[in-house]
Amino acid sequence: MTTVPSTLRQPLRVHPLTYLPDGDDVVVGRTDVDSFGVFPPDGAELLRRIAGGMPPAEAANWYAETYGEQVDLEEFLGVLSELDFLVGDVEPAAAPGPVRWQRLGRWLFSRPAWILYAVLLAGAVAVMVDRPRLIPHTDNLFYTDYVTALALTVFLGQIPLILVHESFHALAGRRLGLRSTLRISHRLHFLTFETSLDGLVVVPRRQRYLPMLAGMLADLLLVSVLTLAAAVTLRPDGAPTRLGGFCLALAFLTVLRFAWQFAFYLRTDLYGVVTTVLGCHDLQGAARRVLGNRARRLLGRPPVDESGLHPRDREVARWYSWLLLIGYAVSLGVLALAVVPTTVRTVGMAGTRLLHQSHGISGIADSLIFLTVTVGQLVLVGVLMLRNRRQRRSAADVRHLAQ
Repeated sequence: MTTVPSTLRQPLRVHPLTYLPDGDDVVVGRTDVDSFGVFPPDGAELLRRIAGGMPPAEAANWYAETYGEQVDLEEFLGVLSELDFLVGDVEPAAAPGPVRWQRLGRWLFSRPAWILYAVLLAGAVAVMVDRPRLIPHTDNLFYTDYVTALALTVFLGQIPLILVHESFHALAGRRLGLRSTLRISHRLHFLTFETSLDGLVVVPRRQRYLPMLAGMLADLLLVSVLTLAAAVTLRPDGAPTRLGGFCLALAFLTVLRFAWQFAFYLRTDLYGVVTTVLGCHDLQGAARRVLGNRARRLLGRPPVDESGLHPRDREVARWYSWLLLIGYAVSLGVLALAVVPTTVRTVGMAGTRLLHQSHGISGIADSLIFLTVTVGQLVLVGVLMLRNRRQRRSAADVRHLAQ
């Protein structure tokens, strides 16, 4: 029998939990605060009994009799406390109300909506076939000679479209009763918006794909709407108007964002699909740990313990880590060879025009706006990097409970 303190011979109060068998593990969590942990089946059964009112000491004895081994009860309860599964001295918070916009989410992915989406996509393809000028391509971006207009289109014109992308993620999750949050983040040097749908981990795998891919669906619909809008504004000679050119520029940028999702090593939408298909939990973290240990071995330093990684994550990370390394190398190469030189050159040109003041008031205003938009984005990315680094240092990773 396991020796435990007398204080553990009384039942504990546990928040309502959700249990989802997931391969060889069980995902347990609180959907009201988006706190989840991955437990082995025996650990989940132990938790069920404690949550059902069995005193921890009695549950530990049951575990020893059932599985033939002792459980470190204090460590187990410590994990439950870290996950905020245990009710403290204060009364638990009232149950959260219904998820907002759930009805809109259900309508947005209903059968009539899918028919509408198919009509929009078919219509856009039809006008592109009829007028190849409407097909997204690089020339569409340069719809005006004003550099400031192009900069504002690239950096600011996309924001409403990105919000539509993220809203589709959120509403696809909310139709399942999941809460979501939107925040500004970054992927390497790219500024991004990010929708958090942590509750997906307690949703059956087959129901996770639509919330993950809903943003890419939104991108295709946006390209269709923008292309149809441009088609309506075409001049008799087939050339787009200024408004139509603006729509085509945004459509081209949306296509680029859609293609960017395939860089899943940057934790894009398809990264979630890949990890779900492969049955992983934190593949990115495991791959980084594996890569770090390879580097340590090359330098003659002892590797970091990998036993805390989920077995499936560790298995897949053996080969996925090489893709991660190649992907980061390509992104950093593009940054060093293309993005930085181009940014330095354009900022230098704008700064020269501003200092020499040889283009009048309009030239000065053009340079000031361009510098503000370009440099402001880089500064914001830097601030987000520092914030995320501080958060990573202060956060404790308790999402996986090893056997």
